Amino acid sequence: MTRTQANNTGNGTANDTVNDTASTTANDSRQAASAARPQSLLLSFLGIYVLGRGTAVYSGSFIEVFARLGVSEEAVRSTLARMAKRNLLERHRRGRKTYFGLTERAEQVLEDGRRRVWETGAVNREWDGTWTLVGFSLPDSLRPTRHDLRSQLIWAGFGLLQSGLWAAPGTKDVGGILTSLEASLAGSGLRVTDHVTVLQARALGPTESADIVRKAFGIEEIAARYRAFLERWDTERPLPEAADDLARQLLLHTDWLQLIRQDPHLPAEHLPPDWPAIRAEQVFHRLARLYEPPAAKLASEIVETAEVRDEPARGSTTVSSH
Repeated sequence: MTRTQANNTGNGTANDTVNDTASTTANDSRQAASAARPQSLLLSFLGIYVLGRGTAVYSGSFIEVFARLGVSEEAVRSTLARMAKRNLLERHRRGRKTYFGLTERAEQVLEDGRRRVWETGAVNREWDGTWTLVGFSLPDSLRPTRHDLRSQLIWAGFGLLQSGLWAAPGTKDVGGILTSLEASLAGSGLRVTDHVTVLQARALGPTESADIVRKAFGIEEIAARYRAFLERWDTERPLPEAADDLARQLLLHTDWLQLIRQDPHLPAEHLPPDWPAIRAEQVFHRLARLYEPPAAKLASEIVETAEVRDEPARGSTTVSSH
């Protein structure tokens, strides 16, 4: 068994946690942790300390880490169980101890989050002037799928332009979204693609791209969320009541991913010159670098991990110590 060290790949989240809400309390990190759903915080931890390592984490270590954030043992255990049930975590046994490792689905989710945090960024300065348009009208027999489609479109950066018509800047992989929805309907005889139209277009007068941005996206709401982030984190000593820099690191990453996953990544040329996302991104990167060394040291002292290896015969898994 080994103690973990920090992973600089960032964090992530799943489509089914789109509606999680991170706290905007400015001075009390324990209240913030209580307001943020434990799953969001746990995904941040997994993205930083587990993604890409081939390791599983001892359940007791999760409890110890999240106690620093004011999350109860009961809440941690129920969150781990729920995530395992939803195929985001896999249990591994070593003696009397239980470890939790990432499933393939969780790795995909966290990798997507990593890209959003460290590669895509908060400001779209490379827009090519095109829009991806999605129109759909799903029958009542596909009502649950209709909700899932809307959620995944929002996650992918789409806004509702008018009834039944969604728009997003640039080229979006709508085919991937539809494929995942069709897979969930396997054997039902129902097809989502029969009711969806996908196009790529440019604005043509009298419509301007600025009109699309104004109609389809809540600019002021997006800006307000970034300002709330800055109010909380752009201070001389952010979250002074936090237990330590490991707690601050997890809250920072959770807050930031919550922000950018709600941000449709609109073209910079159609946003105000003082767009708060610019400053917010600078603050996030500065604090992420600041917290990483002390947080990694703390994690190495309290987080117990074990290497995960597959057993080809039955497809089950065990853990092997270093």
